[in-house]
Amino acid sequence: MNSARGRLSMAASPSSVSGLEVLLSTLQNSGDTSSILNILNVLDELLSAGTDRRIHYMISKGGSEALLTALVNTCCNASPNYTMLLPLLHLLAKIGHRDRHIGLKAEKAGAVLLTLNLLKCNIKHVRRASACLWVIQVLSSSVSTAKLIGENHGLDIIYSLLPQYTTKHLLTVKAAIHAFAALLCTKTNVCLAVSKGYISGLLRLYEEWHSKGSQHGAPAICHALLRCLHKVTHRTAGRQAIISQGGIKLLHQITQTCLSNKRLETLVEPTVQLMRKCLPKTCIPLASDWSAYTFALPGRPHFVPDTELASDGSSEDSDDEEADSHEADKDYDDDLETDVSKLRLRPDPDRPKNLLPQYSCFCPEFSYNFQEMDLVSEQEESSTTSSSSSDEDIVLLNSLFSHSTRKNRKRNSSTCELSPSLSRSNSETGVSSTAAALMEAHDFHSNNNTHSANLGIRTIESQAKEQDSRYQKQDGQDHEENHAQQSQSHRTMIDILLERRRACIPNHEPKLYCSAAAKARSIPGFTILAFPDFWGHISPSGREPMAPRKPDIQRKKVLEDIQRFLNTGDIINRVVFDLEDDTLQGPSDSLWFFSKFESGNLRKAVQVRRFEYDLILNADANCSQHSQWFYFEVSNMMAEVPYRFNIINCEKSNSQFNYGMQPVLYSVREALEGRPHWIRSGTEVCYFRNHFYPTRGRMKTSFYTLTFTITFKHSEDVCYLAYHYPYTYSALKTHLNVLQKSVDPAKIFFRQQILCHTLSGNSCPLVTVTACPASSGMKDMQQLRDRPCIMLTARVHPGESNASWVMKGTLEFLCSSDLVAQSLREAFVFKIIPMLNPDGVINGMNRCDLNSEDLNRQWCKPDPILNPTIYHTKGLLYYLNSIGRTPLVFCDYHGHSRKKNVFLYGCSVKETLWQSGSPVDTVGLKEDPGYRTIPKALDRIAPAFSFNSCNYLVEKSRSATARVVVWREMGVLRSYTMESTYNGCNQGIYKGLQIGTRDLQEMGVKFCQSLLSLTRDTNFFYSRSLVNHINLDHNILDHNSHNCFEDDEPPFIEDIEYSTDCTSLKGTDLDSDVNSNTASADEESEGDEEHMAKDWQD
Repeated sequence: MNSARGRLSMAASPSSVSGLEVLLSTLQNSGDTSSILNILNVLDELLSAGTDRRIHYMISKGGSEALLTALVNTCCNASPNYTMLLPLLHLLAKIGHRDRHIGLKAEKAGAVLLTLNLLKCNIKHVRRASACLWVIQVLSSSVSTAKLIGENHGLDIIYSLLPQYTTKHLLTVKAAIHAFAALLCTKTNVCLAVSKGYISGLLRLYEEWHSKGSQHGAPAICHALLRCLHKVTHRTAGRQAIISQGGIKLLHQITQTCLSNKRLETLVEPTVQLMRKCLPKTCIPLASDWSAYTFALPGRPHFVPDTELASDGSSEDSDDEEADSHEADKDYDDDLETDVSKLRLRPDPDRPKNLLPQYSCFCPEFSYNFQEMDLVSEQEESSTTSSSSSDEDIVLLNSLFSHSTRKNRKRNSSTCELSPSLSRSNSETGVSSTAAALMEAHDFHSNNNTHSANLGIRTIESQAKEQDSRYQKQDGQDHEENHAQQSQSHRTMIDILLERRRACIPNHEPKLYCSAAAKARSIPGFTILAFPDFWGHISPSGREPMAPRKPDIQRKKVLEDIQRFLNTGDIINRVVFDLEDDTLQGPSDSLWFFSKFESGNLRKAVQVRRFEYDLILNADANCSQHSQWFYFEVSNMMAEVPYRFNIINCEKSNSQFNYGMQPVLYSVREALEGRPHWIRSGTEVCYFRNHFYPTRGRMKTSFYTLTFTITFKHSEDVCYLAYHYPYTYSALKTHLNVLQKSVDPAKIFFRQQILCHTLSGNSCPLVTVTACPASSGMKDMQQLRDRPCIMLTARVHPGESNASWVMKGTLEFLCSSDLVAQSLREAFVFKIIPMLNPDGVINGMNRCDLNSEDLNRQWCKPDPILNPTIYHTKGLLYYLNSIGRTPLVFCDYHGHSRKKNVFLYGCSVKETLWQSGSPVDTVGLKEDPGYRTIPKALDRIAPAFSFNSCNYLVEKSRSATARVVVWREMGVLRSYTMESTYNGCNQGIYKGLQIGTRDLQEMGVKFCQSLLSLTRDTNFFYSRSLVNHINLDHNILDHNSHNCFEDDEPPFIEDIEYSTDCTSLKGTDLDSDVNSNTASADEESEGDEEHMAKDWQD
């Protein structure tokens, strides 16, 4: 034995491989019992003392095959030697559990049915039966092996070993349950178990073992039984069997017991997961998955959504829940571009050069006459034009609100009266400010107009356009006088409210907003304004912390959803809002919803219980996907009552809502009382996979539920809920007009132009900002023409409203009198396209344009008809490049739904090749490291910015994005995507705080300030005087970014998905059980052994 041990010790090292091979050869061929036992004991000792690495080494040298051959040889004898057979089975179980191909190897060796026969002959011999069960368990890791065992009555044999509650032979009982579970990996075996009633038996066994609490190892047996049930639920037949046998109800009752017993808490999560898997698949309650909004594209037939009968969701194609889950993400490195020619060579332009001169008009700073006299006249002309435009807007607004009567106040009406009741109530003596605010909030109600109190702010798109054209055709003066008289005789509620309660909101004018909204073109033809957009928003004075997540809150919500299935007595299931049904009236005992306004998104609301609602979002126009953004009005609430909202058709597999993020809420009453704030709101917020499926066509799609609870502060208020702080197209248009009026044209060159029109006819604004030259002299004019260009874009994805708030900060800063802003204007010419996807923003979409394409994947070859904003933005870039004014910086502002902080994506050849492991020698590649200048500057000055979250890799999947195309085709070294979180920060002074509009606007300011690092006098950027000027204290200046190269969030403690199994048996757990079996005393008598030997011979 000592010599054998010495040989094996030598074999453990790679330099003495022959020693291990000799031992394995001896094990297969020797007939000497003593030698085989010695080898088995030495192997077991050595492998137990080491790590899995030793076992895998032995497997690589044929260890599994040697043990299987020894097993077959030993069992070929007329009377097997169990003294040798038992340790052989033990070692085979330990090694086989680490060998992925053990089942196939056993089939090849003929050991599968032999092991099953051994079990059949040793059912009454506990230690032998346990050893056989462990081997069967590991062999069943192969589907073909499990199927072979099932075809030879293996399920029946093992099921007979599953006793009612007992305190004896627990090791064998647990081994039998684990072996049974392993066999259920095949569809055939599951169907067999269902047909023989084994599922009902497993449920009864679980109930009985659970009733014993924590006695005599009952929890371990319960875990093993749950594993069996989890395996069953991989198949439709198994899930249906559990439901038909009352399994969900039984498991729910047992879970309630576990929650009150800390010793049984470990059973709760796998039981809840099991119930989630068994809940019947439910079709989302829509006639069609396709968006409620369809748009006829140029040159294509009008799209008609398919509304045929829905699939029942029980197709065998989706039988395996593991197959239903999302495909595993490909290795990130595989997505990196490794073709050096694609990384370095500039492709040919996508259009002829003779088309580029048309973009010269978008460089007005080159052709404008900056003579002093002209500046003065221009200032006067601008002032006159602006005033006239403003007066015209007010007249238009008053005319729109003065024509309707109370009788035709329907949701789909083209006109609406703004009730005079408000002026009457406010003229009464003794009406308190709070009471008046409440009345006004109620009067601003924009939904369910059959109720007498529900009066809305309504803009009439069609009538607005008709009247707008009338202004152009008729004599302007006569028309203005006519409407001025009407305005004096009929003052609108808007006028009264603005006089009495208007909060001073910087750079926002409600009446200008109304006018802009009246001209915005939407698919449904919006006729109603959302109050927050009209009234405006001021960031709250204090910053809001991330919401703490209660332990097991997801479990609580899931159990409530399961209760909906079990107890239908309190379930209402009543549709209270449908975007496609204008005749539907909200019941008086439910909340009232509305979303048919600019940027609004809510397709349907279903009242589930008295204070619980399922909400369904509208997909992007002309498609059936991309539901994430929501923005809707809710009213008719009771104060201090918790309302649960479930958005049930979210598509992303995880969300920052699981990590402290909350939706935002706006209260009309609070706004009228002087607090016009979007605030973070909602408790018990969580995000998890649900049991809904699409109506048809996308059976592999999984939906997720975002659930949160809102307790409204006021009864009969009108509130708005949104995914993030809304920023509409009309808000942008209003903001640009206010900014243009606010700048001094003698100092700041600010020009709005229309880059192009969108598919639905909305204008895409282009803004040019720079400093006016000191004089019209040649030197100053040449300095203007020599200024580098900076191009900034935003909102290509309409759901990323945070990008617009960042852009708002950028625009306001560049138009300010700030010293740094002045320096930037003198150093650069800014070309800004603040909204690349106006149609998507207006229609409340999340990702796409009206052609159902992601515009940020169209930059390689944009279609001039279907992608006009991208086509012409790229054309402007081509033009600037052709005249030698390639932008020094290009940055596209975005929002990121899965990460915290703000960060940049850039482009680098070397870093891409390094990260991808490319064999290309990068030593000889020369690359300007200047692409890191702005990120480094931002890391110095911006508290929300995370330098370590930035990367500069060029991915194949993003080859058609703005960042990559502008870098590759235009040669812009500093071409970036700036991503802003929806949630908040996990670093610096903002750590643990949710981001607000003030912080987003601050980020827009900081990005501008970072551009000073590109000026000739870079020392100015790092000077203490500038640092003081931009309000940075020492702590902010020296803050360190959080290292976020890995995923932003750790794996979540509660399973968002539910397709995972009950926790698998670990190799160490199996080893422990095997060792216990080895160490225990033989419990059978000699007579029993003789009886077993007789059975074997027979």
